[in-house]
Amino acid sequence: MILGYSLEIMKDNHLLQIGYWDRRKMLYGLGLGASAFLTPGLFAEALTEPTPRQTEGPFYPDVMPLDTDNDLLVIGDSLTPAVGEVTHLTGVVKNIKGDLVRNALVEIWQVGAKGVYLHTKDDREGRDENFQGYGRFLTDSKGRYYFRTVKPVTYPGRAPHIHVAVSIKGKRMLTSQCYIQGDKRNDKDFIYKRLGKTGQKLTSVNFSPIKESKAGEFAAKWEIIIGLTPED
Repeated sequence: MILGYSLEIMKDNHLLQIGYWDRRKMLYGLGLGASAFLTPGLFAEALTEPTPRQTEGPFYPDVMPLDTDNDLLVIGDSLTPAVGEVTHLTGVVKNIKGDLVRNALVEIWQVGAKGVYLHTKDDREGRDENFQGYGRFLTDSKGRYYFRTVKPVTYPGRAPHIHVAVSIKGKRMLTSQCYIQGDKRNDKDFIYKRLGKTGQKLTSVNFSPIKESKAGEFAAKWEIIIGLTPED
């Protein structure tokens, strides 16, 4: 099932109420690309700080799951959801000029609740067969994306994180990761430490409990800023 969303009530930048809408007809092919460039004469305006690029890591799925939609908790028509703390990850994609980017393909991948990736070389015990492990979403006309997933957990050597990639017209514009804001394990993570204070601020996300949720769900909002040229 392909999920969508509408943000109806916001307080202190936290999502308090979530509405869903069906996007079964949404094509996952890449669309028209980024918003138009600024008009001539405005290039002197200050640019927005981009989301720092980080390593893709060794566990981008080498075999895609049968289901690649934006709901990582349920695979296809399965009635058994994944284990973990349900998290609604939302945000927008912008470019460094501040333009909202529509039809950008946002991909995420992460470990399941027991710290195992969906990858043939990650043969550790504990893989949740009901966790999709990977999802993708095409941003709407306002640059928005939405995923339903689990709150990231740690695994040996790394702080909890979610990998993200953003592509336009088949070209990778950004590869990065986001972390749980305030998590003490961040300070021991070698990739996180390389980011410096500015980079850490741009990739640290507040995973806030949704007060109205009886299931203990979380909301996380992350603004992703891409450059104007593809990665090398």
